[in-house]
Amino acid sequence: MAEAGKAPARSIATRTGDDGSTSLLYGQRVPKHHPQIEAVGALDELNAALGFAKATQPAGADRAELERIQQELVAFMGEIACAEADAGRYAASKFSQIDAAALARLDAAVAAIEARQPKFDGWATPGANLHAAALELARTAARRAERRVSGLAAGGKTVRPLLLQYLNRASDLLWLLAREAESR
Repeated sequence: MAEAGKAPARSIATRTGDDGSTSLLYGQRVPKHHPQIEAVGALDELNAALGFAKATQPAGADRAELERIQQELVAFMGEIACAEADAGRYAASKFSQIDAAALARLDAAVAAIEARQPKFDGWATPGANLHAAALELARTAARRAERRVSGLAAGGKTVRPLLLQYLNRASDLLWLLAREAESR
């Protein structure tokens, strides 16, 4: 049993954030309201929203694309959670990174759905069914993440343009997936 006030060994409750700070990837402490933490949090919310969208898919639906995006978001969060001074260290690491192939896959998925010409009339009003609504929540989370990540440059954080393109395309794909889900 742990002593009063101390976390047991291997506990998720480390208590290191009790003072309102948290760590970036290589240990630099920053306030929990730091723009990079806000961006990582928005990406984490997107990941959770994609999990909800997966859980609402009809039986037998292909989950591969949503799962792939979730896996790529983990890599995305790592890159964003890296202090500017450690960017070279991260680039040289074995951590996976979003690449041009990931963006091309999203572009291809968007094109494939557009070729099927999903029906929509003007701006969408979410809620036609649970899965479509879940995809809309994921889309809005993607847009929030895009806003948070794009704002990092103002604070001196270098953000690869590919990352912003990826989020923009993921949002487009989620919008199209929601339109398809509405028509089911």
